[in-house]
Amino acid sequence: MKTLGIILIIIGALMTVFTGFNLVTKKEVADIGPVEINKEEKTPIYWSPITGGILLVAGIIIMVSSKRGS
Repeated sequence: MKTLGIILIIIGALMTVFTGFNLVTKKEVADIGPVEINKEEKTPIYWSPITGGILLVAGIIIMVSSKRGS
């Protein structure tokens, strides 16, 4: 349980600081013999910083409860 708490704290802190990222994918538009035409598509992925805060608090609660149980 302690490991799960640490992981949740790290992920929660990162999600609170970084609220999203862009996923870049390459898509093949045309392939005519030796000539290829590719297109890069950027797909934004965002989440609320509240989600990171909730994970952070959940990790802290798990850490505190695992110390009390020992």
